[in-house]
Amino acid sequence: MDTVRRMDARLIFGLLLIAGGVLFLLDNLGLVPWAGLLWAAAAALGGLAFLSIVARDRAMWWAFIPGITLLGLAGAITLGELAPALGGVWGGPLFLGTVGLSFWLVYAFDRAQWWALIPGGVMLTLAAIAGLDEATDLDTGGVLFLGLGLTFVLVALAPTPQGPMRWAFIPGGILLAMGLLFLVGFVTAINYLWPVALILAGLFLLWRAVGRRPAKP
Repeated sequence: MDTVRRMDARLIFGLLLIAGGVLFLLDNLGLVPWAGLLWAAAAALGGLAFLSIVARDRAMWWAFIPGITLLGLAGAITLGELAPALGGVWGGPLFLGTVGLSFWLVYAFDRAQWWALIPGGVMLTLAAIAGLDEATDLDTGGVLFLGLGLTFVLVALAPTPQGPMRWAFIPGGILLAMGLLFLVGFVTAINYLWPVALILAGLFLLWRAVGRRPAKP
């Protein structure tokens, strides 16, 4: 079975390389009037070929990454060819978003691959930043930290065969706090963080005092 899997992967890679080489040659010779759409079709076929691997065997989860990525590339190229204005704005976010989606599908099909949530969250965050940069004047520095923070919080909450990844709450909380500082503004945030910190410290001291009160005989 492992030999068949390796042969399937090598066969797909080989066919993609041959198709890419032929298309490059025809494009350089000026024999392809719709080169962009042909590249999109080639990428889409390659993506479907990789997805066929994981459709036959769920253990081949890695095929989601090149499969969905190639489909995203096909979509971005098609959008740029058919609607250049939209493609210039949303082509990048579309491609980055599909790359992130590919990693999240890896985790969805195999919960042991919890690590895939991290690159998936990073790529989706970059897709959101790319879209916001084009559509708004928002300072996306805060969005970057918020997206990364939410990614680690998701890792901490996600079910895995290894058990809960509680350690991820630490980088998640730090990144979320940094994101809020960027979005709200450092000076403004400090005006609220200090009172909240004092209240929390007071509540902690009260809890310790009550908790250590000796029991009545």
